[in-house]
This record gives sequence, structure tokens and C-alpha cells, in this order.
Amino acid sequence: MKKFKPYKKRFLSWLFTIPLILSLVGLFFVFEASSVRSFQEFNDSFHFFKLQLIWVLLGLAAMLFFSFFDYHKLYYLSIFFMVGTIILLLLVLIPDVGRQAGGARRWIDFGFFNLQPTELAKLSVVIYLASWFMNRERKRFFSFMILLTILIFLIILQPDMGTAIIVFSLGVIIYFLAGIELWYLIFLAPISFAIFYLLVKISPYRLRRILAFFDPKVDPLGITYHINQILISLESGGLMGLGFAASRQKYLYLPEAHTDSIFAIIGEEFGFIGGLLLILIYIYLMYRIYQIAVNAPDRFGKLLAGGAFAFFNLQAIINLGGMVNILPLTGVPLPFISYGGSNLLVSFILIGILINISKKIRFL
Repeated sequence: MKKFKPYKKRFLSWLFTIPLILSLVGLFFVFEASSVRSFQEFNDSFHFFKLQLIWVLLGLAAMLFFSFFDYHKLYYLSIFFMVGTIILLLLVLIPDVGRQAGGARRWIDFGFFNLQPTELAKLSVVIYLASWFMNRERKRFFSFMILLTILIFLIILQPDMGTAIIVFSLGVIIYFLAGIELWYLIFLAPISFAIFYLLVKISPYRLRRILAFFDPKVDPLGITYHINQILISLESGGLMGLGFAASRQKYLYLPEAHTDSIFAIIGEEFGFIGGLLLILIYIYLMYRIYQIAVNAPDRFGKLLAGGAFAFFNLQAIINLGGMVNILPLTGVPLPFISYGGSNLLVSFILIGILINISKKIRFL
């Protein structure tokens, strides 16, 4: 076993270092993409940068805590995670409690910081379902669907279609990994498609988003403005990019430049090469998480690591897919890079849990 120890130390160091590198890259581009808007709105070019820096420090502290906190104890805490999340999802819908921005009510304003309960829902789904499916008990599918329906319904009310898709996908993936009555999943495909179609039909905005995905030129000054500005950014970057701090789209042309669309600024300044390098770092991180999921010492660890693997992959794929218009824009952040404290905190917590699981693996 001794000969594996040096490799295991390197493994743990990389698992810690990669999220740290990504978050530092994110800090740099949050400042790059938000400085103009920050100065215009707050007379301080560093406003969003300073807030993101605080969340990075809190995230690192949370990661260190959960890297030493025995992940088996999460089994007993999972019910509190889920109940707390449902309460917060209800509270955010109350007008005097939930903060509204951009037509959505997704944040609870605590004064010195804003909390986004939908991000906590992703973490709670991973921990609670991993605990729930730790034992291979039958006849759990309908209880599982009721829980998932409640969460998705509360998230759709905000509305937040992108997070609803991720929470649903996380639930289905963890159910699949648990290997319990898998044939029930066959019925989910047509039901899910029908519900998605209904949600699109009853919401003109969602319908326009779908139409914009299929034809970005249909309304260039309206619903397709966002994706067109993203494509202009990426096209302007070319192979090598315009260079350090040379982005033109950050001058209030590109909506949400420091949040969901931050990859477009990266592509504009550092080109295809810079974007590809960032994607390769993500792929390497996913490979490391996959190794933990495969080699986890027990079923609970495998389900937790599998849920974390799905969490990071879903967010990266949906965000990057939206940037290059192979998926509709849904407002899903890019892990560790996009501005947003709640998602950053949840990402660091999951990395901390993964580090703790990897410590228990005998041979790695």
C-alpha cells in the first residue's frame, strides 16, 4: 500500500488545486467582464470582483471543512438539507422576502449577501438521494418522483427552467446509479417531454427562447440579441483572441457578461486556444471525479461522488452548449468561473466531500 501513497497525495493535491485555479481564473474574468457595469452602477469597478472574492474565500473554507468532515455523517444530516431547501424555496416566492431581478424571483436578501435557494437544491438532491438510495429497497420510484416533482414545481414558479432541468437530471442520474427498478425510467422519457412541451407552450418567453435557439436571426434586437452578442464575442476572438483586456463586448454589449456568458469574454480575449485550454482543465477535473466515483469504498460514497460528477458535467455542458448555440440559453453558470456566490459555495462543498471520500479509498 505504501507505493500508492505518493500518487494518492498527488491526486488529492490536484483535486484541491484545479478548483482553486478555476476560481482564480474566474475572479480575473469576473473583473474583466464586470468592471464597466460595476463602475456605471456602483461607481466602483471592483464591486463584483470584491463580492466574488469573498465567496471564493468562503468556498475554500467550506471545502476545507468538508474535506475533513466524515462524509458518512451526511447520511444523518441529509433530511435537514432537504427540508431546509424546500423551506427556502417557499420563502423566496414571498414578495417581501424573495428579491426579484430580470423577471425572476430567485434570491433571498440577507442584507450583507444574497442566497439563491435553487443552487442549494442541487446540493440537497445529491446528498439526500445518495442517502435515500444507499440501501437497495424496492418500491421507491413513486416516492422519488413525488419529491422531485415538488422541488421542480417550486423552482419553475421562480421561474428557473435551467435549474429545474439540472435538478431533474441529477435525480434521474442518481436513481440510475442506485440501480433500483430501472425499468421505471422508461416511462419518464415521454412524461418528461410532455411536461417540457406544456411548460414551453404556456410561457411565451420560453417559446421565444426555443425559437431563438433554432434561428438566432429571428429577432436580433429582441429575444436573439443575447445569443448573437455571444457569437460575436467568440467570432471576434478567432484562434488566438484579441488579447489581454481587449474585449469590446464587455462594454455593455453582452448581457450577463460576468455571470452566465463569461465564457464568451474568455473566448473573445484568448480565442479558441484559450477556450479549449479551459475546457481541457474541466475534462481533467471530471476525470478525477470519475476516478473517485468508481473507486469509492462504499455505496454511499459512490452515489455521492456520482452525483457530484453529474453536477459538474451538467452545468459545464449546458453552459458551454448555450455559448456555441448547440443548446438553448438557460442561465446556468459555469462552475468556479461565473459570478455567483451560491453556486460557487455549492461547488466547493462538493469538492470538499469528494476529497473526503478519496481519503477513504485504500488504493488510488
